[in-house]
Amino acid sequence: MTVTLAPFPWTDVWGQDAAVETLRDAAADPAALSHAWLITGPPGSGRSTLAHAFAAALIASGPDDEHTMRQVLAGTHPDVTALRTDKVIITIKEARALVERSYFAPSAGRYRVIVVEDADRMVERTSNVLLKALEEPPERTVWVLCAPSEADLLPTIRSRVRPLRLREPDVDDVARLIVQRTGAEPGIAEQAARHAQRHIGMAQRLATDEAARRRRATTLRAVLDVRGVGTAVETAGEIIQAATDDAKALTAERDAAERASLLRTVGIAEGQAVPPAVRSQISALEDDQKKRATRSLRDGIDRVLTDLQSLFRDVMMLQYGRGDDLINRELNTDLAALAAAWPVDRTLIVLDHLADTRESLERNVAPTLALESLLVTVASGRKP
Repeated sequence: MTVTLAPFPWTDVWGQDAAVETLRDAAADPAALSHAWLITGPPGSGRSTLAHAFAAALIASGPDDEHTMRQVLAGTHPDVTALRTDKVIITIKEARALVERSYFAPSAGRYRVIVVEDADRMVERTSNVLLKALEEPPERTVWVLCAPSEADLLPTIRSRVRPLRLREPDVDDVARLIVQRTGAEPGIAEQAARHAQRHIGMAQRLATDEAARRRRATTLRAVLDVRGVGTAVETAGEIIQAATDDAKALTAERDAAERASLLRTVGIAEGQAVPPAVRSQISALEDDQKKRATRSLRDGIDRVLTDLQSLFRDVMMLQYGRGDDLINRELNTDLAALAAAWPVDRTLIVLDHLADTRESLERNVAPTLALESLLVTVASGRKP
């Protein structure tokens, strides 16, 4: 595939030429502009990048107004409001604040743009808060929602937006992009793109973080070595601990920086006792950080489940004689042995339980119990 480089502000939108053309036309022609959009695509396809580029094109006075577009992309323009949550869900309070903001007239640009990067993290009550604003928006307000698929939103929301589906890039395309961005060796970039299943952000992390590659390989081999209930329980605990440590590493530095920034804002020096008047603010910050840590842990476990799905998908491919398109080809010998030892029905049971495990985690089932149950199924071929 040949990827053409779009003009600013679309230069960071990679491999989505058709979507860029649609949104460029809409930004340039009010008659083609819908008041609400839903950008969908698989994780890593660039939904948020495209949404912010669209916001920049909408708010700028024209294609030559690069100063305004750079303000939007930097997150400093007053006419764009973006919501990206690090927590498990978007709260009703956050949704109401967005709706209130949507009724403000643009202060400097052509439009006011509201971007919701994680629209799939709204429960029904929260989604209902947005309905009226989406149904009867002010004349110069544009909503841009982002989600993995249309099915992740309520039908009432879907009926009020114009959908725009992004394409999924090829492994070779993602590998070339990773080489270009990071300077990684082509072989490592190809492996990372394949293991990430074309998720650009995850592929970039795998290509540049040897420890992340090592953790993934260790996890898959540990699951392949599960032989009974004892090893299933032990392996589940190891996976959860690794995901917890990874989540802590990702959030600890940010948590400390946020606390230090808050204390500086209220004039408290490092090491000084926190006065009672400020403790409520500290508690609120810590509460938000705990919610973010929960989300980070869930995301980490979800990545493990995605890797395990790729593992048993490969087993299924081999069982049907399709060994030319394996995601985990480095494990070909082990996968081939498993494919020969297992009936197809057993592989299907494991894949079904993987999907059930993901749903259980969304219902707040304890991660350790959910993973133990899954690995017992791997060991026995039967759901507990």
